[in-house]
Amino acid sequence: MTEFDDDLLAAELAEFAPPEKKGGRTAREERIIAGFEEIQKFVDTHGRVPQHGEAGDIFERLYAVRLDRLRAQEDCRTLLAPMDRQGLLEGAPAGSPQDIDDDALMAELEGIDQTVRLTELKHVRSRVEIQTAEEIANRERCEDYGTFKPVFDHIRLDLKTGARQAVRFGGKDSGEEAKTFGARKELLENKNAAVKQGDVFILDGQLVLIAELGDTFKAPNGDTDARMRAIYDNGTQSNILMRSLQRALYKDQTGRRVVKPDLGPLFLEAREDGDVESGTIYVLRSKSSHPFVAEHRDLIHKIGVTGGKVETRIANAVNESTYLLAEVEVIATYALVGIDRTKLENLLHRIFAPAQIQIEILDRFGHPVQPREWFLVPLHVIDEAVRRIRDGSITGMVYDPSTARLLSSS
Repeated sequence: MTEFDDDLLAAELAEFAPPEKKGGRTAREERIIAGFEEIQKFVDTHGRVPQHGEAGDIFERLYAVRLDRLRAQEDCRTLLAPMDRQGLLEGAPAGSPQDIDDDALMAELEGIDQTVRLTELKHVRSRVEIQTAEEIANRERCEDYGTFKPVFDHIRLDLKTGARQAVRFGGKDSGEEAKTFGARKELLENKNAAVKQGDVFILDGQLVLIAELGDTFKAPNGDTDARMRAIYDNGTQSNILMRSLQRALYKDQTGRRVVKPDLGPLFLEAREDGDVESGTIYVLRSKSSHPFVAEHRDLIHKIGVTGGKVETRIANAVNESTYLLAEVEVIATYALVGIDRTKLENLLHRIFAPAQIQIEILDRFGHPVQPREWFLVPLHVIDEAVRRIRDGSITGMVYDPSTARLLSSS
């Protein structure tokens, strides 16, 4: 037999290797389930069970042999019965497991056109590539998507405001130039390519949330792997292997990991002699005669951050649409030292985004505009947000307009 034949044979026989107990399913059980899922995918695609004989291609014959083995072993049938939606285990095997030895397996592969050796097959994807593509495509409707939709909405808002960032999967040295197997494997072990429960990625333009991460096991090639429940923002889910997701993210040139940037210290622990104020959080109240503003004047506030004097910034408010073309009143200010003003302002706007008012006015040229940075939120809640920023407890908080409180988004 050729080395390629040996590899195929070893891959098939690996399903029945001694179990490796690590809690949950054994490595053997994981391989049996993965092999059965490949057969199910074949049946879904072709509308029939895989057949023996020369009429089928090499993969169909391998699936046929595998299905016979699974049908013939009681423990395999017991393991797979709950997921046998197509009734594949009900058929009778062609022979007992003892009858299917190495020679019998290779006999299933006989009859392939001898003008093209197995080692010279053209345009045939590797087993890993096929498995990865099938797992990415094999998605189903997520029945409890309503639980995850607010999470995805919050993530999109964070990306828009800068509270989160999308970075290349694996970091700067993500491996576009890694051509060898060894180099690709090293990249998959990179800490920047790690996958944990709760992680969020962008794959093929869709947000992907890792909702559940199963126990790790050793794959036939020796890699550490695990089954995961991945939720997609289009309302679908998949039971994908961790390694398959990693490979897909590396292959996708737009594949990204969604992370929360390190904002750094927003305030110094203690102000020292010589420290200069680097900015000010300001809260304004409008004196506009707009009906909605007039009705809710005590609750509508503009929240911003400036590096200069607040009085200078609002001096021309009556001529600027951002101030509703009206005079404004300074309600509160908070002095800052050693701060990134842009990041802080983005953080505040992300927190109060659910209460941002949608109001349209005509600017001084008669053009309709929608001023931003105005929020329907009580002053005491703004005070609380600033306190939480100071003590670091603001992480993961968002404003709930229905209760007028800051709540954890997790």
